[in-house]
Parts: sequence; structure tokens; C-alpha cells
Amino acid sequence: MTTLALYSNKGGVGKTAAAVNLAYLAAQSGCTTLIADLDPQGSATFYFRVKPKLKRKARGLVGGKRPLERSIKATDFDNLDLLPADFSHRNLDITFDRRNRRKQRLDIALKPLRRNYDLIILDCPPSINILAENIVNASDHVLVPVIPTTLSARAYKQLLSFLRENGRSPDRVSAFFSMVEGRKKLHRLIMNSLQTRSGGILRSAIPYLSQIEQMGLHREPVPASAPRSRAAHSYRALWAEIQENLFVQGRGQP
Repeated sequence: MTTLALYSNKGGVGKTAAAVNLAYLAAQSGCTTLIADLDPQGSATFYFRVKPKLKRKARGLVGGKRPLERSIKATDFDNLDLLPADFSHRNLDITFDRRNRRKQRLDIALKPLRRNYDLIILDCPPSINILAENIVNASDHVLVPVIPTTLSARAYKQLLSFLRENGRSPDRVSAFFSMVEGRKKLHRLIMNSLQTRSGGILRSAIPYLSQIEQMGLHREPVPASAPRSRAAHSYRALWAEIQENLFVQGRGQP
């Protein structure tokens, strides 16, 4: 069993779109897959046509009487389940910080689920706080989307420093370029610079395409709504590279 976190300290980088599409492709490849929507905005939950809850307590993530398993919903796709977003997730960092083993609370909460899935994908909110430390500790691998812009590249470097400070081995962190516009000279220059100076950047990139923006209209992964599109091909290439480089050489082999 492998836990993969789609995480960035910067918002708007295509993290949720990648989490949704990779979860779908993993399920299609035969992996029993759970996507856990940890973002209180609930975008991944929306894409899978599940209504986010607005109750006060994050069901199961911080303890309580209701087991986390009871919050899981089936999606419309075989082998793919969803742990929906909860608006109270906005307070997870505060809640975790008040408890024993405060940096391990997410790992503890997910432990009962691991026996049921080959792969758990965490769709994470953009932050650097106690929740981020929990995400790092609960994950076998951290996958970071990076837009090839100056600010996004700067945020990625800050994130690498944060991960190193929290004991995350470099071979457990990978990045991929997201929302790439190849006609832009700046995008090409920054991609070349980061690939030259930084390790752990995957070859596969996700272009800026209308099919990805339209996920909100279709409310399903791109390979399901537009299987022959360039966007679907890009996510398939990314998933194939993840399987080859992250799982086969690491823990687990979905």
C-alpha cells in the first residue's frame, strides 16, 4: 500500500486536477484507490459529484465515535473511493496541534484504511503548518505541481527547504510542471533552469488546456470525459512515469 500526497505550499497550481486524474488512472489500472480530500474547499469532492459536509467535526480525522471508514463514499468509477471534504478541515492544523503525537495524527487516522487500498492519494490544501507536517509524515511520497513561473519556482524551493527540515528524504519528493504554456519563453527558461539545478523533477508535464478547465463542467476526470484529448494523454504519461519511478523503486507497487 502506498500513500501519495499531491501537495504544494502555493495555491492554483493544478494540484487537485492532478489528484483527481491520477486517482482515476490508478483505479483504471487495477489499483484499489482512495482519494482523500483534505482541502476544506472540497474541489476534488465536487469533481466526483459528492456533496461536501458542513458539519462541525472532521469525521474520524481527529477521533470521535464515528470511524473514518463510515465517511468514505463510492464514486461512479470502479476501484475508486472518495473520502469527502469537510468544511471543518480548515481547523485541522489547530486540532492536531492540541493533541498528543500532533505531527502523526493524520497517519494514525489513515492507518485503518491502508489495509483496504493499494493506493491512497491525498489532495492537500496549500499551507505550511502542522497539517503540512502531518501530510509529510503520513505519505510515502510527496508529489509537487510547479507552474513554470518565478513565484511558483520560488515557492517550490521554499517547500524543499521545509521538507528537508522535516526529515523528508529527497528521493521521496518529486515535482512535475503544471499548467505549462510552451509558447511562453519564460516558461521554457524556468523549466530548463529548474531541471538543470534541481533533482526530482519528472519528465512528464501537464499543459495549460481547456479540457482541464472544463472538469468543473463535466465533473469527472479528463480521461473519462475526453479520453482522446491531449490533456488525457498528458495525465496518462504522468501516471506511467509515477508508476515507473516512484512505486516500483519505492514502497509498494500499484
